[in-house]
Amino acid sequence: MTVAIVYNQTGKDIYEVMKNVDPATLPFTPEYRIDVATEVEEYQAIAKALEGRGYRVRLVNIRDKVTPLLSTLKKGKPDVVFNLVEGFQDTVGLENSVAAVFDLLGIPYTGSQPFALSLCLRKGLTKQVLLASGIPTPRFRQLTQSKFPRRHGLHYPLIVKPAKEDASVGVDAGSVVNDLDALTQRVNDAFQRFSPPILIEEFIDGRELHVAILGNTPPQVLPILEYDFSELPGEHPPILSYDVKWDPLKEAYHRIHTICPAKLSKEAERRVRQRALDAYLITGCRDYARVDIRLSPSNKVYVLEVNPNPDLTEGVSFMESAENAGYGFGEALQKIVDFAVKRKT
Repeated sequence: MTVAIVYNQTGKDIYEVMKNVDPATLPFTPEYRIDVATEVEEYQAIAKALEGRGYRVRLVNIRDKVTPLLSTLKKGKPDVVFNLVEGFQDTVGLENSVAAVFDLLGIPYTGSQPFALSLCLRKGLTKQVLLASGIPTPRFRQLTQSKFPRRHGLHYPLIVKPAKEDASVGVDAGSVVNDLDALTQRVNDAFQRFSPPILIEEFIDGRELHVAILGNTPPQVLPILEYDFSELPGEHPPILSYDVKWDPLKEAYHRIHTICPAKLSKEAERRVRQRALDAYLITGCRDYARVDIRLSPSNKVYVLEVNPNPDLTEGVSFMESAENAGYGFGEALQKIVDFAVKRKT
């Protein structure tokens, strides 16, 4: 069986540049490696793992062009596409369009369909869907212009972030604000950097939990992962900012740790798992996804976001939960491929 791993990578990979950085030159002592895998190296690792499970694998970089995508799909048509495209022509909102091409050509592919990909990228709309379905999410307002009323109806602290970005883009140590002046400045900055709408929501000062879900009938909730913020620098709020997730040259990246499985009471775990599963199903996710949750000090569960195409790096986030469920890297990837193969007609 042939699997085409389709991705879209253009330009220079910043992680390739970081390989030349001497850790001794940093103003702090890094706890983790700073020469992390490049985007292409991560795709190669997925290919190697699938080859180890007996698949014939092709890596296909569409490079922001439709022609190589169509050529790959029509000539030597793969049995299944492992869809790792997260944007097109510098627009994350077009990731759903690439999935739609697979649908139009009748080629089974991994992961969610265009509807779920499009919905979950729109944070405000996703939150409305969650609320309409009885799934708690922090109270929020969505702004289409930088002016907003002083009496906005939300309780501080608040967090400000772009409503149509993913991977914590636009979220940094200054995203959490505690008064109107700071909120006004942050909203103005957000409108200068990103297209509207901008989301402001009540910040839940509690535990950050990531719930990985695998499969369809029925979906399997994997061991819950918790992020430990206790060693973050004092000026950094307890959030997963862009630096924390992606920048090994920043101290915050090295001061956050994961606990999997999270140490929760049986009742709290039951409620977190159920809310995550409800969010997965109501947003139309398929095959695999990750639901980001905050658990308040009173153990109230709030769904922050639903990520239908989470990072699949070995040992990180989704895959850390999979490993704690007893699935090796290759085995977890094979299960994702098998879900797509079952849809082949």
